[in-house]
Amino acid sequence: MTKAAPSFLKRNGLGLTLFAIFIGCWFAQIVTGHLSWNEELRQAGAAPLGLVEYLNSGHFVSATFENWESEFLQMGMYVLLTVWLRQKGSAESRSFEDEPEDVDPGPTPWPLRRGGVWRWLYANSLTLAFGLLFAASFYFHARGSWRHELDERRLAGLAPIDFIDHLTSSTFWFESFQNWQSEFLAVLAIVVLSIFLRQDKSPESKPLAAPHSQTGT
Repeated sequence: MTKAAPSFLKRNGLGLTLFAIFIGCWFAQIVTGHLSWNEELRQAGAAPLGLVEYLNSGHFVSATFENWESEFLQMGMYVLLTVWLRQKGSAESRSFEDEPEDVDPGPTPWPLRRGGVWRWLYANSLTLAFGLLFAASFYFHARGSWRHELDERRLAGLAPIDFIDHLTSSTFWFESFQNWQSEFLAVLAIVVLSIFLRQDKSPESKPLAAPHSQTGT
């Protein structure tokens, strides 16, 4: 008797759940950020913004892309560093033993058949994608942060500054580094904690009976 194929929800449950959590948290950010910025505007004697206006404000754009930027940097660097570096005993590290590449029994992807630059792009596509997402998020964070500083300076009766001055300011880099350090701390935590701790049935964990010295899953 042929086993029934998993349903769409079962096949995509992880992605759909994470997307739903992301949308829920982003919506909550929009609502609370809108209220917070309007409170600041009222305290400064300025007119509050409507929701659509807020979505185009420096306050919202900066806060959103400031966080996305750090996430894409974290994941991109993690993907790249694990190509060469190892951590003994960690489930997040490749084994120290040379292992043959996994071969997909299905049809060979077309970039591999074409070879040349197409093969190189495909072979490095995950890191390249995270790099592009980081670069775009960094740009929008910088522009949003600059616009937000202009708004704050206007409310305080101060002269505006140009984009380059903001980009080289300690304020902008404080915004970036306070997020970057937390992302790399989180990666460090899972790399080290997965040496000694387990989560039954998770692909991010070694098997329960695996010794602490085992590297990889």
